[in-house]
Amino acid sequence: MLSGIAPQDLVRAVSAGDAARLVAIPGIGRKTADRIVLELRDKMASIEQAGEGAASGDGLRADLVSALVNLGYHRPAAEKAVETALSASGGQFDAALRQALDSLTRGRR
Repeated sequence: MLSGIAPQDLVRAVSAGDAARLVAIPGIGRKTADRIVLELRDKMASIEQAGEGAASGDGLRADLVSALVNLGYHRPAAEKAVETALSASGGQFDAALRQALDSLTRGRR
């Protein structure tokens, strides 16, 4: 589904009940679109409201923490490493991830 629509557009379409937008996605028919809207409308509305309050830096921070947690690091350690890396990297994902990984691996030695 996400190959046919951006995640933000999906959240907006579902929370607005725009099944026609979902039908435009390859592989999604009318019944499936209606069911997605019916079952996820309330959940997507809360996600959309939470996303409106977040700054773009928060998205980068969340992506970096998620990447580190998925690599097996504990969340508190990952968050601390990301904070340090973001202040030194200039807000670039690749540079911040490398720096956070460096600081986490130095702590394990």
